[in-house]
Amino acid sequence: QVQLVESGGGLVQPGGSLRLSCAASGSRFFSIRTMGWYRQAPGKQRELVAHIISGGLTTYVDSVKGRFTISRDNARNTVYLQMNNLKPEDTAVYFCNTIPNGAFGNSWGQGTQVTVSS
Repeated sequence: QVQLVESGGGLVQPGGSLRLSCAASGSRFFSIRTMGWYRQAPGKQRELVAHIISGGLTTYVDSVKGRFTISRDNARNTVYLQMNNLKPEDTAVYFCNTIPNGAFGNSWGQGTQVTVSS
């Protein structure tokens, strides 16, 4: 069964940067899947913040445009989220998944906590 494992979160000051990674273990079809990064803040619904199609085209929610960059390494079955100029409102648990969700037959992973605070 394919598992998605997120990593790279942490505590950072406003204006700082983090790079998140999401590794899809056991997938032979990673390269053809659209992958997305989601986040869920306390008391809020999970939202899609960025996604990348198999050909590399990317899309971002307005609140992160110009600050976040999604990329993928198909040889490593990994998708990344480079986050720069972080703001307190970026604080959330960040998850990755296929779009549509669960296309590998996978469940949501544990996510990785990002906390932006001085």
